[in-house]
Amino acid sequence: MSDRPNISGNQQRKMRSAARLYAVQALFQMEHSSQSVDAVRREFLEFRFGAEFADGIDMIEGDAEHFADVIENAVKWQAKIDQMTDRGLVAKWPIDRIDPTLRALFRAAGAELLTGNAPPKVVIVEYVEIATSFFPEGREPKFVNAVLDFMAREAKPEAF
Repeated sequence: MSDRPNISGNQQRKMRSAARLYAVQALFQMEHSSQSVDAVRREFLEFRFGAEFADGIDMIEGDAEHFADVIENAVKWQAKIDQMTDRGLVAKWPIDRIDPTLRALFRAAGAELLTGNAPPKVVIVEYVEIATSFFPEGREPKFVNAVLDFMAREAKPEAF
């Protein structure tokens, strides 16, 4: 984590968690709008991080550096991440057939597993929580956990 003056370690973790959620949303948006990574990054940093809405819902401030790293690495390493994800999926369900939200989640998590410094188990827990927020009643979080565990063991076997 970057050292920020006057921000506690707990607040830094919350900001990093928020950055992960924003990264999933940004990658989803990029896929559906064909916007560039630069355009989406700017939009999120200017209008979503810490935004306050009239209905009383406020968006948490995210770790902008972590957010940018995740989305840029997800785009840069997308082919490798998608191949790794495909190997973790059932053969009849290649990545292009799964829910686009899950696809964005796997790409964000894959970027962290390939290039990030966070322990793989932390990455898995964080993205399973994100899956739970998108699919609170479904089986998707368990599915995400299984696929990310496979991906983590492939990307960083030394961590297990």
